[in-house]
Amino acid sequence: MRGRIFLAGLVAGLVLATPVLAHRGHSGLTVIEVDPRSGAVTVSHRFAAHDVEPALVTVAPDAQPTLDDPDAVAALEEHLDRRFRLEVDGALVELDHAVTDLAADNIRVDYAGSGPSGAAVRTVRVDLDFFPGVHDDQEQQVNIRVAGVTRTVVFRPGSAAQMVTFGR
Repeated sequence: MRGRIFLAGLVAGLVLATPVLAHRGHSGLTVIEVDPRSGAVTVSHRFAAHDVEPALVTVAPDAQPTLDDPDAVAALEEHLDRRFRLEVDGALVELDHAVTDLAADNIRVDYAGSGPSGAAVRTVRVDLDFFPGVHDDQEQQVNIRVAGVTRTVVFRPGSAAQMVTFGR
């Protein structure tokens, strides 16, 4: 009988601990796609709302710290644009906001621009620092796709710009 009670308690403890273990840190994903022929560049930043909303206090100090406030969302879009820099083969890529999708706990903010066209892309340089001073453990994985090849880099608070190479 004691064994069954212990086992039931152990199972209950593991079930209750599962949500805590499911989200131990703060992270996001940025996907960059570069079409070498046309020069078209798309950038998609993805986050969990529960990671972003605490940052809205500093990102959007004049708005309500919730993604239900359109002013906070606009400030977030501006923050991401200002804190992200992309260069393709040494040329700065100017990005324009395309769309923001808020779906439950998922946030996706997309930008589009154009870089050099007509030649193979050799280097892509990325610099970003989202939400400084908010989450000390924030990680932003960045996947860079060029002509069917994907390279991945990871940014943490204070990370320097990173360059990836394609081709020879």
